[in-house]
Amino acid sequence: MTEYDVIVIGAGPGGYVCAIRAAQLGKKIAIIEREFLGGVCLNVGCIPSKALL
Repeated sequence: MTEYDVIVIGAGPGGYVCAIRAAQLGKKIAIIEREFLGGVCLNVGCIPSKALL
């Protein structure tokens, strides 16, 4: 079984920033995301709705 220093649940705006920072600090990271990286805001929320304006 692979071991990780940090496991981030959710790859939205907060999750991926957390994972990047932990990796910069030399930690071994895993990200758990139900659907698509980027979370709701990037995939179906804020960003796509602004593209329609």
